[in-house]
Amino acid sequence: MPIFDPQVLEFISRSPEQTRRLGFRLGSLLQPGDLVCLSGDLGTGKTTMVQGIAQGWGSLDVVSSPTFVLVNTYRKPDGRVLHHLDAYRLRDAFEAEDLDICSMMETGALVVEWPERIQAALDPQRLWIQFTWLADEQRGMVFKPQGERYVYLITEFRRRTFGG
Repeated sequence: MPIFDPQVLEFISRSPEQTRRLGFRLGSLLQPGDLVCLSGDLGTGKTTMVQGIAQGWGSLDVVSSPTFVLVNTYRKPDGRVLHHLDAYRLRDAFEAEDLDICSMMETGALVVEWPERIQAALDPQRLWIQFTWLADEQRGMVFKPQGERYVYLITEFRRRTFGG
């Protein structure tokens, strides 16, 4: 088994602003039906990434962590929406099913924080981003596409972000 997977993108962000810029580029590529999973401990940059994703999506709404409301919705001027689900307070996938994730993906794109808690309720075709805390201003990110749409998405993201 190869150690290097050419479909996986690894990146070290050196500031919250850089994380937001990466999110902006990713958000500009999202389409309704897309699923982005953000996994990592508290303070690793997941919500900061969502701030950039929402801006790149085209929303002017203020992004905040939906830990207590579970789902925030950010609107584009054309009416399309980006759903932001925080699964931290959910016990399992059964609780997530009550939120009607399928409907969220039909009406817009879906970004999930703490996806490992509800993984069984999520489509296996997705972009999974693993965040790790490296230092005060540094966060490691591993972007792993799962499915043809997400391989294309990460290829285009890499091209627009790093050239080539």
